[in-house]
Amino acid sequence: MRGWLESWPVYRQFRGEDRSGRGESAMSRRTAELRPRVGTADRVVKSVCPYCAVGCGQDVFVKDEKVVQIEGDPDSPVSRGRLCPKGSASLQLTTGSARRYDVLYRRPYGTEWERLSLDEAMDMIADRVIEARERGWQWEEDGARVRRTMGFASLGGATLDNEENYLIKKLFTALGAIQIENQARI
Repeated sequence: MRGWLESWPVYRQFRGEDRSGRGESAMSRRTAELRPRVGTADRVVKSVCPYCAVGCGQDVFVKDEKVVQIEGDPDSPVSRGRLCPKGSASLQLTTGSARRYDVLYRRPYGTEWERLSLDEAMDMIADRVIEARERGWQWEEDGARVRRTMGFASLGGATLDNEENYLIKKLFTALGAIQIENQARI
């Protein structure tokens, strides 16, 4: 009888120092044994959520050089530790079971996806960029020098961070493209 009574939260609240009942007296044995999932992390890396242009701060918890959890950064003046549902689920970008680690390609008029090596896919992309650039290159328009291509454009994704979008903008500008946009702004 006494063991049951001592395990009762109300009894512990009145007998102990936790008079408000919001600390240890309210904890069950199971709750007291719980440890934070980030408690075993080797280090915490500060980052920025890659989904939109708001720039919410994130704490990335790393163990054995692998991301184990991503949470809002309470030190961030932008988000003050809060993340939207997309930002809260950004761990899936790095370790999600649905993440692809190979290149899938569907040929024109094809109905099935085929796996390609990264080298083969990059060669295909480079060949198509060169061909489109040559086909759509304009030196002048209405007597004005433009030195541009209308053969391709870039639409960046919202999962790219600011640094990646900056590099993509530089790359496509150097290739002569003028239609360069980012999904985060749309």
